[in-house]
Amino acid sequence: MQFTSEQRLDDGVLEREFTLGGEIPGILWTPASASAPAPLILLGHPPLGLRKMYPRLAGRARQAAADGFAAATIELPGSGDRPRWAAAEQARADLRRAMEAGEPVDDEIIDALVLPLVEKSVPEWQTALDALLSLPEIGGPVGYSGGVISVGIRLAVVEPRISAAVLFAGSLVPAAMFEEARRITIPLHVLLQWDDEGNDRQASLDLFDAFGSEEKTLHANMGGHTGVPQFAGDPAARFFARHLK
Repeated sequence: MQFTSEQRLDDGVLEREFTLGGEIPGILWTPASASAPAPLILLGHPPLGLRKMYPRLAGRARQAAADGFAAATIELPGSGDRPRWAAAEQARADLRRAMEAGEPVDDEIIDALVLPLVEKSVPEWQTALDALLSLPEIGGPVGYSGGVISVGIRLAVVEPRISAAVLFAGSLVPAAMFEEARRITIPLHVLLQWDDEGNDRQASLDLFDAFGSEEKTLHANMGGHTGVPQFAGDPAARFFARHLK
């Protein structure tokens, strides 16, 4: 991990940009003051690029810091300034064409779009976790929050250092991920927008039912994809406070 810049935000949070292996950008936020190594929350996000997602990510990170957590994120493969790959670009084009035509998005498109992202990004998240936990100001336990739900599912299954996860319910979940969901055992808090125009509500409920965790909570709010109420993060904050401190 190589830090490339740092700034102190107006609430005292330290924000540092870094790269992994010289090619994977990321951002780390740490609380203004901490008497002991801070527990860590990994901030997932959709594959729209860190620059575009920065305002939302920084807002989530600053709230996490106010609650005593460090927070970090990395650029997803094929996003931002990272190289594109042809198969993913084709899958995105196929998805747009199906949605614009009002046609159902078939399993072949979903698999082509999501599974390569999971396969490429999860090892990178694990590499980032190795580097972050080597820093003296960061300790365990570790939580994962948001982003592509299939990435969160895979991380919850294969990464034993993640103790709890907040997942944002969404569509475009490959059938294979339902089998992985049954293997999850960590506590889960799942957020669902009830009227999300881009989300199959029943598929989200079926996926929640598939999660193998003994402790799992579904928090649903009325409204569309961009209508998440400000207070929706409050139960998630309490969830992490309970499981990561």
